[in-house]
Amino acid sequence: MWKPPERIKHEVTFGTWPSAAEAAKAHLFQPGSLGPLTLTRRTWVPAMVPWRASDDGLVTDDVVDWYARLAQGKPGVLVVEATGIRDIPSGPLLRIGHDRYLSGLTRLTAAVKEASEGQTRLLIQLIDFLAIKRRPPRERYLQQFLRITERHKRVLQAQHSESFGMDDDGVREQLLALDDTALSEVLTERELEAMTHGYRERVTDEKQPHIRNLPQSLPPLFAAAATRAQQAGFDGVELHYAHAYTMASFLSRLNTRKDGFGGAPDARVKLPLEVFRSVRKAVGKDFCCGCRMLSEDCVEGGSDLDDTAYFATSFAQAGMDFLSFSRGGKFEDAKQPKPGWAAYPYTGRSGFECMPTAIGDAFGPFGRNIEPSAKIREVLREQGLITPVVVSGGIHDFAMAEALLRDGKADLVGAARQSLADPDWFEKVRRGHGNAVRLCTYTNYCEGLDQKHKQVTCRLWDREQLDAADVTLTRDGKRRLVPPAWPQ
Repeated sequence: MWKPPERIKHEVTFGTWPSAAEAAKAHLFQPGSLGPLTLTRRTWVPAMVPWRASDDGLVTDDVVDWYARLAQGKPGVLVVEATGIRDIPSGPLLRIGHDRYLSGLTRLTAAVKEASEGQTRLLIQLIDFLAIKRRPPRERYLQQFLRITERHKRVLQAQHSESFGMDDDGVREQLLALDDTALSEVLTERELEAMTHGYRERVTDEKQPHIRNLPQSLPPLFAAAATRAQQAGFDGVELHYAHAYTMASFLSRLNTRKDGFGGAPDARVKLPLEVFRSVRKAVGKDFCCGCRMLSEDCVEGGSDLDDTAYFATSFAQAGMDFLSFSRGGKFEDAKQPKPGWAAYPYTGRSGFECMPTAIGDAFGPFGRNIEPSAKIREVLREQGLITPVVVSGGIHDFAMAEALLRDGKADLVGAARQSLADPDWFEKVRRGHGNAVRLCTYTNYCEGLDQKHKQVTCRLWDREQLDAADVTLTRDGKRRLVPPAWPQ
């Protein structure tokens, strides 16, 4: 991951944990609402991809066990990982693009409701993403993947007059012989990127028919996925409009499409609104539907708070039931991957803004998204819009979470890495056992596993009681897949 110039180590500390009586009066543990849903409390576990699905996207025993364990902590809302709306190969990532996924997803919803004793509302995050390829070795790219064009021949002719008119194999031989500086003068910017970082589709690649037709193809795909979620027993859906993926790319200032779906903010928000309206029409008003979006892109030329305030207002006016904010996590500033690896959108500065570590700049890893999200919420309230706002990002103790709600900076509080470190932490605090909370240390051990598409665990618990009879281990047999039970 990108490291800021400052190298300050921040200690993970906590304020005073409340007694059970104090927690009972806290904003954090009061009932709330989410459109048609009534919540038992205002605690939220955001979507995290644990890489436990089968290779064809089906729910496995490990998926069920994972979400049941999170549900034992009885959060007000639990969001199931980013789940693909297309029925296409995407590795061990959950999918919902065909009816054959329904039985497994139905089993998952039943397990969560049982584990939480009916106290947790379960949403599923619906995602679309464009193609991204692994970075090829330089030689293989030039010999196999690069499509030779007349432009290459013309530029080579300027460098070596005998090259013009050569067949493709001859051109490839000359390209292979060039050093990196000379090669960069022959290849286009996108070709050079495909060689050095791996090929990546963009929403602005309008010459490709399937990219050009996204405004027509995506609304029914999202609507069909939401309908399946409803049939499987979920309480609602979270449309994934954040980070490096398709819908966030439409919202970004970097979206320069010329077809009415790019450029000005009202054009960039058009498709996300059409997706939402298609979903709402398919599932009705009694099924919760909101989105996960970015407070800021955190990349050069990307969207800022003014853009997001406009988008959030548009979504609230359209009738979304909640807005959940993250930040950063983009491909545009991702670090160069090693050959054979794909670019990972949480390795650049925007990735640090999304998942900062305990070693970083002066701000530290705690609550970087609070003030940006609070400003957007303030804009909504000034316009009389009461759409619930979910704020997350480096929230790990009661005092911080409670202050957000007390000061009107959020309506619900999300905690991903802290909930991974201790799925019971909300419940421990509620019962007056805050001193038993296992605090996240913000080393991003979990993020490193995610980057490698390994089953995600936490170093604070994944080596405990490995020989217990009921423990399921990771594929390499070295880590446990589910946190130990809280000995109450």
